[in-house]
Amino acid sequence: MDFSLTDDQQLLVETARQILTNECPPRLLRAHLDDRSEYAPLWQHTRGFAELGRGDCTDLCLFLDELGFVAAPGPFLATTLFAALLEELDADTALRDAVAAGEVTGSVAVAGRSGVWEPNDDLVKSFVLDADAVDHLAVVSATTGTESGVVVTLLPNPGARALRAIETVDTTRRLFEWDTGDEIGAAIPCSSDAWRAFADRAHVMVAAELVGAARRCFTMALAYAKEREQFGRPIGSFQAIQHKLAEMSLVLERATAAVHYAAMTVDARDPDRTRACHVAKAAAGAAARRNLVDSIQIHGGIGYTWEHDLHLFLRRATGTEYLFGASSWHHDRLADLLFG
Repeated sequence: MDFSLTDDQQLLVETARQILTNECPPRLLRAHLDDRSEYAPLWQHTRGFAELGRGDCTDLCLFLDELGFVAAPGPFLATTLFAALLEELDADTALRDAVAAGEVTGSVAVAGRSGVWEPNDDLVKSFVLDADAVDHLAVVSATTGTESGVVVTLLPNPGARALRAIETVDTTRRLFEWDTGDEIGAAIPCSSDAWRAFADRAHVMVAAELVGAARRCFTMALAYAKEREQFGRPIGSFQAIQHKLAEMSLVLERATAAVHYAAMTVDARDPDRTRACHVAKAAAGAAARRNLVDSIQIHGGIGYTWEHDLHLFLRRATGTEYLFGASSWHHDRLADLLFG
């Protein structure tokens, strides 16, 4: 299978990399910790890529990888997840067009109190991405009133009165808990095929961003190993450090290939896509854990300090690993598919 990027894809990556390098340096992430509106100028640049949410998953994942590399704040991931669900529901053409144009933002509320990212009948939804910064929210619920047992309710943002911020290790991304008990809206039936297609796409999208964060940890560790000297030599010349970097690179390449393959199966509506997307998210989680642990060991004491930028990307990698299911959860789903 050819994983080479086309000319258009290479241009997409280069353009995204240039914009994000200029518009999302670590100082923006630090400013965002104190003032959540600091992401606004960045959003003005990234909103132009919102149309990727309804296009090829492969292209979208290339862009999400670059977003993960800079740990970009803002509602891009939340909005593209929202767009993906709207596309599968084939509902409200005007809203779908507005989201694709970057004029409207949204997020998806799936997990209940248990934190499991599957349809449930819990009125309290947890871990809703950037709920305070979007225009619309899609509530996914389990019900006995439809053939598939899944319905989606599209609601306007309820505002701060109904949202409770959840403190997480990732200070660059806001997650919320939302009690939907008093909210009323038209429930849209979601077929089993539509939900499965959305879930597959969501898993590989989050995996792509996670790979980007893991790649940033590796890049920083590699650069530090070249410049930090011990006993008159760069620490990268020591075999123990070389072994760590080699293992970090190996799991990262494995995860990158898994994400690209999964995105291609989603675009092709391949029967293997569900398995491939579970593999991608599990592999991305493994790459993130390995790279964040080894990168901080390679950095040594300086990597633990607030002043060093490494912790910003460690936090993004740690937090994203649990979005839409941790690696262990996806391993269990793979076991169900293989042996169920």
